[in-house]
Amino acid sequence: MISKYDCLIAPVMTEKTSNADSGVHVFQVNPCSTKADVRRAVEDIFKVSVAAVNILNRPGKRKQFRGRRGVTADRKFAIVRLSEGSINFEGGF
Repeated sequence: MISKYDCLIAPVMTEKTSNADSGVHVFQVNPCSTKADVRRAVEDIFKVSVAAVNILNRPGKRKQFRGRRGVTADRKFAIVRLSEGSINFEGGF
């Protein structure tokens, strides 16, 4: 079991994911975390009620730069749907 502060790495802030009206938020999470870990972390840190959690594993892409081949890092995302309340990432009250 992962600590609630080690589970969530960062919120994903794009035009598509920042639609606050829908009550859906996206977080980049630790690759070892589970749905239960993400639910517990979001509920404890942001004091909201979570309705559902979906996990998305994104494998790294193959890249080439100046003739050298490499691979970008793998990422894991959590799509969190809130049942009530909202999360304010802008720092206001």
